[in-house]
Amino acid sequence: MIQLALELFGWAPAPASADTMPALPGSPSVHPSPSNSKRRTAGDEDGREDEGHAKPVKAPTEPPMPLHSVLDPASFRHPQANREVMLGHAYVGYVLQRARRRSIGFVVDADGLSVRAPGWVTIGAIHAALQEKADWIVRKLGESRERQQRKMESQIEWRDGAVFPFMGEPLKIVLDSGHRFKERGGALMAAAEPGAPRELHIALATHAEPTQVRDAVQAWLLRQARAHFVARLDHFAPQLNVRWTRLRLSSAQTRWGSARADGSICLNWRLLHFRPSVIDYVVAHELSHLRVMDHSPRFWDTVASVVPDYKALRSSLKDEALPSWN
Repeated sequence: MIQLALELFGWAPAPASADTMPALPGSPSVHPSPSNSKRRTAGDEDGREDEGHAKPVKAPTEPPMPLHSVLDPASFRHPQANREVMLGHAYVGYVLQRARRRSIGFVVDADGLSVRAPGWVTIGAIHAALQEKADWIVRKLGESRERQQRKMESQIEWRDGAVFPFMGEPLKIVLDSGHRFKERGGALMAAAEPGAPRELHIALATHAEPTQVRDAVQAWLLRQARAHFVARLDHFAPQLNVRWTRLRLSSAQTRWGSARADGSICLNWRLLHFRPSVIDYVVAHELSHLRVMDHSPRFWDTVASVVPDYKALRSSLKDEALPSWN
């Protein structure tokens, strides 16, 4: 009956936009948050979504909202939200921060939408700016939620028989209290039968606590990560005509790597969950920063010289769900 009533009266609300709001004197344009390309540290491979772009293109007129969107709109809320706005078909709770800057900037990441704006900009002007990029914001929020859901589904139960990704392939944990593994902490073994995953034998009793299992697996992965990263750094450095000086392992939640002008490289040990080609992309990416400390076209040309399919591999860093180590 509600649908019939809507059709009878021809109800088809258009999404709010900056064009439907009163003009404000000195209303700011929308710009992304300033990049860190001028810093001496190029830490760029992270899990954050892209920021808003300047001069957004006005979206075409949308069709009427489906009935289910009217009665049960999508909802996204930042854990520290202090403002709310209706963007298209979704309620969005976002965190607003006042900052010393000249324009409005916004970022979508795993927590949600964050907005930074000068103190003199009104809430109305901020909402007008958000409406101009409503489709992009809601789409990115939805994609972020889907990734978080996949991440929850990939949660590891730290016990005998648990499986987690290693170099892009499933690896089964086998708790084995045999003394032959104690010096190394663990040993990588062939699959028990055809078609089964390879096994990681850990020197623990089958009734070990989950935290013991997790810590033992992590310690083994850290050793594997250092050995693998050093080998790949030594492989790509001569091709790029650069020299790396030091490797540091990171456990950051959102950043996969960084490089400093002095030749030191930082790589996240959790990269070992990805297949080798993705790891190679991150290694080559950071080494390329030793030649170009920004993300200019010249930088990406440098990366492409050793990893031609870097764009597809870069997407894997955002799209593939990895287990949580919290």
